[in-house]
Amino acid sequence: MVETLEQFIPYPIIALVIHAALPLAVIFPYVLFAIWMERKVSAHMQDRLGPMRVGGWHGWAQTIADMIKMIQKEDIVPNRSDKFLFKFAPYLAFMGSYAAFAVIPFSSEYIGAHLDVGAFYLLAVTSVVTLSIIMAGWASNNKWSLLGAMRATAQIVSYEVPTVVAVLSVIVVTGTLNLMTISEMQSGSIFNWMIFHSPFLFIAFMLYFVSSLAEVNRTPFDLPESESELVGGFHTEYSGMRWGIFMLAEYADMLLVSLLGTVLFFGAWNSPFGDFMSGPVWGVFWMISKGMVFIFVMMWLRWTLPRLRVDQLMDVCWKYLIPFAFINLVLIALWEMLF
Repeated sequence: MVETLEQFIPYPIIALVIHAALPLAVIFPYVLFAIWMERKVSAHMQDRLGPMRVGGWHGWAQTIADMIKMIQKEDIVPNRSDKFLFKFAPYLAFMGSYAAFAVIPFSSEYIGAHLDVGAFYLLAVTSVVTLSIIMAGWASNNKWSLLGAMRATAQIVSYEVPTVVAVLSVIVVTGTLNLMTISEMQSGSIFNWMIFHSPFLFIAFMLYFVSSLAEVNRTPFDLPESESELVGGFHTEYSGMRWGIFMLAEYADMLLVSLLGTVLFFGAWNSPFGDFMSGPVWGVFWMISKGMVFIFVMMWLRWTLPRLRVDQLMDVCWKYLIPFAFINLVLIALWEMLF
């Protein structure tokens, strides 16, 4: 893709900047739509309508109006906070999420960075998000923020283990860390998708999806925020645009883990109808559509399941998910050797 841009743009640095900015064209409209969608999903699950006025049809412009209002709010920095870390933490949170999109193959013709270690890079760079949460909680000089950050450290570091093992389950089958290669291996029939490869890969997907909910702090694993007991968790002291950047990073993380699950288990940009409705443009459509299905399920679960206690949260991970993930990985390896 970079070479293609350089054919039309004489300055390579400009081509690289455009190339790096392309995922923003997906993330920003998606976040506006996802916030509106979450409001409507929650409203209909609670037998109400949600936003209906701003913009006309079902209040489609409500999120845009809220964004404009948020940008105009005062940016408050506590007097006794570590001001540099306090201001830098939201940007670091989004940087970690945004950098991971570089290895997501949006179609057969577009991927930001065609890395042979793409899966490893993605798992490594998203760890920066944990650092940003700890930084925000500690720099706020607020006990509720610090408690939220400590919970985030325990939760995200713990749930990274079953997430990584679930990703390894696919790598054992495909023999590559390159996400584009994994996508190409699932082309053709829908039955070539990894989710149908063996019953153990279906289990691996379920483990991945549950762990990814904890990775992105979604209910029932939203302990780092838990507004009912920690005010607002690690971003209690944030307001205005900096608070908005944390929300942007959270929704970007939701899209990221959904797209990664799509690449690993559900055929990536490949059409479920084989050669019908396939191609580079259709590939982007299928990739985003599959990801939005997982995001809808995340929103659905938010209004279905109660939040876990801290001890229950850690029990689920260390007593159940991690042992099952490792046992499942061994069974997948045996399946590949035998069949």
